[in-house]
Amino acid sequence: MSEPSEADRGITLKLGRALALVDIRLLDHLVVTRDGHVSLAERGWI
Repeated sequence: MSEPSEADRGITLKLGRALALVDIRLLDHLVVTRDGHVSLAERGWI
């Protein structure tokens, strides 16, 4: 299974905060690789 990097988690946090400024909620961030995919929402990181 793929693992999100610290950069993936960081950009998700920054994107979520930026979207919140204009009242948009980030629902998920998917990390897709050749080996699979990971949903940050499923991991409780959003």
